[in-house]
Amino acid sequence: MTQLFHIRTFGCQMNKHDSTSLSQILINEGYGQTESIDDAHIVLVNTCTVRQKAEEKALTLIGRLSHLKAKKPDLIIGVIGCVAQQSGMDLFTRFPYLDLVLGPRNIHHVNRFLSQIKEQRERISSLDLACELTPFPKCNGYLKGRVTSFLKIMEGCDNFCAYCIVPFVRGRETSLPAARVIDQARYLVTQGIKEITLIGQNVNSYNVKNRALPTFPGLLKELDTIAGLERLRFTTSHPKDLSGELIDLFAGSKSLCPHIHLPVQSGSTKILRLMNRGYTRDQYVDLIRRLRKTRPDIAITSDMVVGFPGETQEDFEDSLSLIEEVKFDNLFSFKYYERPGIKALQLPEAIGEKEKQRRLSILQDRQRGITLSKNRLLEGTIQEILVEGPAKRGGGQLTGRALGNKVVNFPSRADLKGRLVRVKIDKGFQNSLLGELVDR
Repeated sequence: MTQLFHIRTFGCQMNKHDSTSLSQILINEGYGQTESIDDAHIVLVNTCTVRQKAEEKALTLIGRLSHLKAKKPDLIIGVIGCVAQQSGMDLFTRFPYLDLVLGPRNIHHVNRFLSQIKEQRERISSLDLACELTPFPKCNGYLKGRVTSFLKIMEGCDNFCAYCIVPFVRGRETSLPAARVIDQARYLVTQGIKEITLIGQNVNSYNVKNRALPTFPGLLKELDTIAGLERLRFTTSHPKDLSGELIDLFAGSKSLCPHIHLPVQSGSTKILRLMNRGYTRDQYVDLIRRLRKTRPDIAITSDMVVGFPGETQEDFEDSLSLIEEVKFDNLFSFKYYERPGIKALQLPEAIGEKEKQRRLSILQDRQRGITLSKNRLLEGTIQEILVEGPAKRGGGQLTGRALGNKVVNFPSRADLKGRLVRVKIDKGFQNSLLGELVDR
């Protein structure tokens, strides 16, 4: 009987990519995938410790799995990803029914560990941050029906921002060789992928540490030549490493989409310095100006943290004024969240939870108004959409993304999945756009 696995994923694009890699590894080894956790012989929980809610949700699910283990003693339960790396063997104490604790750089050895667990019924922990990066596994047919895919080009981070735990749970910055990245991109295109999003903790510094070529702009230029690759995106960019050469590509590349996610984290230069971000508010605003001068229609999204230690009301007002000045298309905002080992723990003047929530609510309300206004400005325009499939709401609607990464829904009963179509935008909403097909 084919053994079935179920993967539950929490957190960022990197975790989603890792779960996709895990699935393909296991399928290549003869396992089957199931959407039902109750039917699975193996349950893997891919965890995130960067965001508080994602970590809490993952730990809650792991706790609930004790009942499933009681019903199925042979069930293998594994925790992988950033929480696994951070907590390590302590997870075996907290959840005694766990069989596997696997750090994010060790997932490519999962089949060997599962075999050991089944044969010897031993618990295994593997948390080596020095593991060599392994290319995206190839599993013909797994991506059938998808038109977009993530592609990891690097792992880890050397920036050590004061609030961030990534260097401790994903290791130091390591870039995948360009030849492997290009080979993987070509493979994805053969599997029907039309749009690739390159991912890494700081894609702008790709190959810089290695003093190797190509650097990130050069890699984008090489990928731009791949036949059949309609669209190219990337995330995440660090402002201190955003070069003029990369900015210029938004005007000169045929496949690079006019959208950049450029996390600012705070509108206060004082707080940016305490965060160890490596740029000032004015320098960030200048980057935005240069991006919009190069590509006037570029969509800009960002991240922002409120309640960082030492953030005064004046500093918070600086963040509010920044989002009014820049007018981000969207903003992902969070309360500062303490993690073990981060530099911010050494800072005085902690902000209370109630005040952090107050500031977050004000910031998010302000940004919602900006986002809605920018979406409504697109009413009456014609946008090129890559159709991804039926819309979540159903009702004979299809969905896809505009070049600026905004979700667009439109009515159509034709099979247009994977096609580039033009849609006239009739209505801008908070989180999406509604339009009608121009190309019939």
